[in-house]
Amino acid sequence: MTVLVDPPLWPRHGTVWGHLVSDTSYAELHVFAERAGIPRRAFDHDHYDVPAERWDDVVALGAEPVDARDLVRRLRASGLRVTARDRRPRAPLRDGHDRDVPPAGTAPSRDRAQPSDAAPDDA
Repeated sequence: MTVLVDPPLWPRHGTVWGHLVSDTSYAELHVFAERAGIPRRAFDHDHYDVPAERWDDVVALGAEPVDARDLVRRLRASGLRVTARDRRPRAPLRDGHDRDVPPAGTAPSRDRAQPSDAAPDDA
C-alpha cells in the first residue's frame, strides 16, 4: 500500500492545496481518503485535493510525503495518471455530487478500479 502526498503549494479558495494519490489503485486511494475524512467531492480524476491544514493529518495516517515531481512520476508509472487530454466532463451522482467519468476506452489494469466503482457514494 502506497499513498503519496505532495506539499501544499497550489493556491485556491484562500488556502494552499496538496495532492493525495495512490500508486497502487483508486480503491486504495478512496479507502484512505475516507479514513482520513476527506470528502469524495475532493477527488479530481486521479487525486484528492488536500488543504494545507489537513496535510499533517494524512501524513500521520500513513501517506508518504514526496515532492510534486516524484508524485507525478510515480502516478504516471502506476498507470493511474489521467492526463488533461483524457479528462472528460463530470457526470452528476444521484446525491448531486460530481463524479469523474473515466476516459473512453480505458480498461482497468492491475488493481485499477475505475473512480466510479472504487468506493460507495458519499452519504
